[in-house]
Amino acid sequence: MKNIKNSITKEQIYTDPFGYTYKEMVSALGETESKIFFSELYSKQKNNNNHFTIRIKDKFDGKDTTKYAFELSDNFCIETVCIKRKTGTTICISTMVGCPVGCIFCASGKNGFIRNLTPSEIVQQVVMVKERINRIVFMGMGEPLFNYDSVIKSIHILRDRDGLNFPTDGITISTVGPVPQLRKLREEHLKIQLTLSLHATNQRIRNLVMPHMKNFDIEEIVGSVLSYSDRHNRKVTIAYLLIPGINDKPSDVQHLSKWFVGKNVLINVLQYNETECSVVKRPNKQQLVAFKKKLEDAGLSVKLRESRGNNIKAACGQLVSNFNKKNQSGKRKNVVIHQDNSKDKKKVREDNNKSNGYKEKHNKRKVVNRKKK
Repeated sequence: MKNIKNSITKEQIYTDPFGYTYKEMVSALGETESKIFFSELYSKQKNNNNHFTIRIKDKFDGKDTTKYAFELSDNFCIETVCIKRKTGTTICISTMVGCPVGCIFCASGKNGFIRNLTPSEIVQQVVMVKERINRIVFMGMGEPLFNYDSVIKSIHILRDRDGLNFPTDGITISTVGPVPQLRKLREEHLKIQLTLSLHATNQRIRNLVMPHMKNFDIEEIVGSVLSYSDRHNRKVTIAYLLIPGINDKPSDVQHLSKWFVGKNVLINVLQYNETECSVVKRPNKQQLVAFKKKLEDAGLSVKLRESRGNNIKAACGQLVSNFNKKNQSGKRKNVVIHQDNSKDKKKVREDNNKSNGYKEKHNKRKVVNRKKK
């Protein structure tokens, strides 16, 4: 964690308290007042309505799944899902309004990327749901590691002993794998669970499935995830959405085997949950089972992941708030997915400049040609 800034005021704390760690509160309120306030803030028995900056706009109930639509202070909305299992209840929380990654099978980026969530907006999703939660997954709208600082701070707040005291083992980040952020996460003293959304075994197919991740090499991504596993002695999960005819070839099995046999890895084979995308086709049960067997025969640990919440559009890939359509005019951001090191930032800027330069030259040629005619 970064050093606490002495500039935090008492007014800021009481205006949006869910965005501050206990140590930050102490710096502004003192230890006695902070201990009482922080404890009350995260008590399920207390009414904290006066401190919430988001509100429940709608709620959708399924058989074993509940979806919340939360409205933020700027009227944009996010979706959060609670899934009841035999072992307890998992909450799937969002980290962005929209998403910049553009996975072809996912609806979350349908309205584009609008903005990152604050640590407070992330934490409040957990606090405001009615269910008693025993597992938190950063697997909702948005890419968690592209909102790195807010996500890490929210985890520190959620696991604080003076507040929710949520066990670190019960927190999972699901990521598409930006390498610089993965390397930073490796050095964090958190030991959270990690899931990599891989969905391909070569760069060409991954670029097709995740068009805005072209700047990140698939071999480096896999290497960084395995390095995280070794560093923290954690089993990592590889999410693999099966797309028949695209990523289920013998070469895909060979690649997955080369990377993960003998490693502390579980392969989760996923079935596509229908969205408006017409490119991806949902595999049938036989195709899923057949692919699972091929991977197991190659020596891999594999599980078919059962989707929940399809009936209320709450399954993986289906989270997108239609409330945002009317709000996004003039506010949608065209973002470039930045990497952390300066060389990569320089390359992104150079690529953007080249692109803009090409457009300017192209437009000038059009004008010149019109004049000649």
